[in-house]
Amino acid sequence: MTTDKGVFIKDITDGQAVRGVFLVRQMGRGETKGGKPYLMLTLMDRTGDLAARVWDNAELLAPHCPAGGFVYVEAQAQAYKGIVQLKVNDLKAVAPPEVDPAQFMPVSAANLAALEQELHAIIGGLEHPQLRALLQHLFTAPDFSQQFVKAPAAKHMHHACLGGLLEHTVAVARLAAKVCDSYPELDRPLLIAGALVHDIGKTREFSFDVPPFDYSDQGRLMGHLVLGVEMVQGAVATLADFPQELADRLKHLILSHHGRHEFGSPALPMTTEAFVLNLIDDLDAKINYLNRLADQAKEPGYQWSEYQKTMERFLFVRGRAAGEMAPEPLPHPPHQTSAAPPVPKELPDAAAKGPKQAALW
Repeated sequence: MTTDKGVFIKDITDGQAVRGVFLVRQMGRGETKGGKPYLMLTLMDRTGDLAARVWDNAELLAPHCPAGGFVYVEAQAQAYKGIVQLKVNDLKAVAPPEVDPAQFMPVSAANLAALEQELHAIIGGLEHPQLRALLQHLFTAPDFSQQFVKAPAAKHMHHACLGGLLEHTVAVARLAAKVCDSYPELDRPLLIAGALVHDIGKTREFSFDVPPFDYSDQGRLMGHLVLGVEMVQGAVATLADFPQELADRLKHLILSHHGRHEFGSPALPMTTEAFVLNLIDDLDAKINYLNRLADQAKEPGYQWSEYQKTMERFLFVRGRAAGEMAPEPLPHPPHQTSAAPPVPKELPDAAAKGPKQAALW
């Protein structure tokens, strides 16, 4: 028998009495100034997450709310420094078979079947035969393709939902094509190929079969940039006479797409295509982040978000009116590519230096 979910996080308001089932994303312990123990919980469902505090019977209740477990909570919503959180009066563990996992796993609102078709159309439209063969080898492998269309693009930040990696990847490939329209000197097939493979390592970096999303052992030990390069190199090894220089330029796009060492890139962008990929990847990530904040706004119209630690600022977002949905991106026209131009001269390392920016990876 499935336990009734009760209220969803997006619908909780200050002062509300809350009863419902939530997933424990994090559980920590603290002590008050008087030495009394309490629990610090982060609860989540498919609509978002929020902080909760257990002030009474903390030691007794701690075994019932481990990270990754489900709990039925009776609580009072209270605003603290402008942020709604829960004061938990009571909770009890709920066995996983008693819940519907779909209520706790955020899913992309995009048409994933259409995006998958667009992905393969982009690949089929590449006029560079060796890059096209490489991408077809990667994206038609049954195990990988099943994981790719399901994987999130992040654990918490941008596109942190089932199907998020597919949504993000196609969006970055669309941007790559548009930038190439304005700058025909770019190596269009290489940049689009880089857009499609830049995050493929996330299929191995994250575990996402059951909530909550978390890092795999491989993901923590190596990270998705290194894993992605390994996957590309493995595919290259199966193809006869794939140019090493082309493979190196493609792998450079993966290794440098975070833009800076402190953001996790082993290499700084050193080609024109690498600079472009870093910028369009960051653009799509930040727009998705702001759209998610807009979706969570309690009222329609422009308003200030809570302070965003990742972005180091408040954000002025437009809450949507009742029934208004986030705009769907327009379908992209068929991708046309041109023959690869000569290898562009590498840009000096100094060009990569600039003011520090917030990253969402």
